[in-house]
Amino acid sequence: MLQRDRRATPEVAGHPTFSRRFALQAGAVGLLGLGTDHLAALRSARAADDPALAGEAGRSVIFIFLSGGLAQHDSFDPKPDAPEGIRGEFRPIATRTPGVRICEHLPLLAARSHLWSMVRSLTHPSNDHSAGHHVMLTGRSDLPAGFDPNRPRPADWPSIAAVAGAVARSRNNLPPAVVLPERLVHNTGRVIPGQFAGTMGPRRDPWFIEASPFDPAAYGAYPEYEFDHQDRPRSPRRSRFQVPDLTLPEGLGGGRLAGRLGLLADLDRQRADLDRAATVGRFGDRRQAAVSLLTDPKVRGAFDISDSDPKLLDRYGRNSFGWSLLMARRLVEAGVSLIQVNLGNNETWDTHGNAFPHLKDNLLPPTDRAVSALLDDLGGSGLLGSTLVLMAGEFGRTPRISTLPSAYKLPGRDHWGRVQTVFLAGGGVAGGRVIGSSDRIGGHPATDPQTPENLAATIYRSLGIPALAAWEDETGRPHQVYRGEPIGGLA
Repeated sequence: MLQRDRRATPEVAGHPTFSRRFALQAGAVGLLGLGTDHLAALRSARAADDPALAGEAGRSVIFIFLSGGLAQHDSFDPKPDAPEGIRGEFRPIATRTPGVRICEHLPLLAARSHLWSMVRSLTHPSNDHSAGHHVMLTGRSDLPAGFDPNRPRPADWPSIAAVAGAVARSRNNLPPAVVLPERLVHNTGRVIPGQFAGTMGPRRDPWFIEASPFDPAAYGAYPEYEFDHQDRPRSPRRSRFQVPDLTLPEGLGGGRLAGRLGLLADLDRQRADLDRAATVGRFGDRRQAAVSLLTDPKVRGAFDISDSDPKLLDRYGRNSFGWSLLMARRLVEAGVSLIQVNLGNNETWDTHGNAFPHLKDNLLPPTDRAVSALLDDLGGSGLLGSTLVLMAGEFGRTPRISTLPSAYKLPGRDHWGRVQTVFLAGGGVAGGRVIGSSDRIGGHPATDPQTPENLAATIYRSLGIPALAAWEDETGRPHQVYRGEPIGGLA
């Protein structure tokens, strides 16, 4: 379906019309066969002409998503004075910020607390994985009518990544928003809702960089920290971290591509009867940008971390967590506006049982190392000031520790949407600050509660997206980007 250019021409009898230029442009790129991302260049061109659609140039966000739900007690909001059945096994340690303590298994981040802040009071109403994913990935606490936890639906709200991709200005021939290293898929094969464009339409789906194809066999930061929540015997993981396939679509080899480019040349000549030569040249530039996404080795190099300095790989960690964040850092440098990094497949952070050994040995160490390396790297290159790094899951975990003896040998914590801690750094965040608090057992916000709408607004503001910016659904209806105020006190 062609995207409607409501700005270019007036509505006739209440129905939006297409500018002939936009129709020709969209049709021409469709002929090239570039798949679901082929309108990115056209959207960025519209944003360049319309300040209400354009984010501030040079700003980026890395949204680290911990699918499964990180336990706030066992990470950034320890409760050492709580009863034994709540406080957990880990000790708090001092950070570089006076009076602020976090889990003992995050020592590298503790030493860098001057670079980051946290919100200990984010809350939403759902304890369900699918609903929680939808809430946090879309920045909307309400669920759409007909929400299905078992599959994405066209009526779902668009993800933050999709919205950013639609309204942020593209700075080059890369899409404004990407998700890596894989889609979020449950080990049953259920694709988690909330990751996609929903009511925006599938052409606005964010670009998923499949560098770590789904494998239900294991969890965690493979290969160094691969584990199974129930400690069952398992075969070696079949997945691998790889350079994503940026080759031309099947059946679109050199000869066929040349044929399609020939058709485009004919279309260019037809359009010359409609527009001035300057306009033709602009469109030719956009078409060439789309082609180079698939054919330019320099573009491909932004995704290939295999040639990185071994010392750099060691700092990030030679595992899927480290590789993912290193790729995200390269994409920031390449000019991508929003990069969502899913740290852990298959609801990896869903620590119902055996929680403390798996957090201690398999989850917190690679996260501590990779996020710390990312902050150091962005800071050393001068990009931290213009890049917001934030980390959250779909919810927190219950205050009370419990055991499910039929599935786990050791205890853990259940789902808990009522409160979680969100980590933020860079992008104007002052560092060393704690926004809000949870109650004495870490079960509810005690002060300054924040919502997913506030978190999403913080992301959009960091990208420089104007307060009155809007996106359009497939029927052409506008929807406000902002549904809450950005979190205060971070700057």
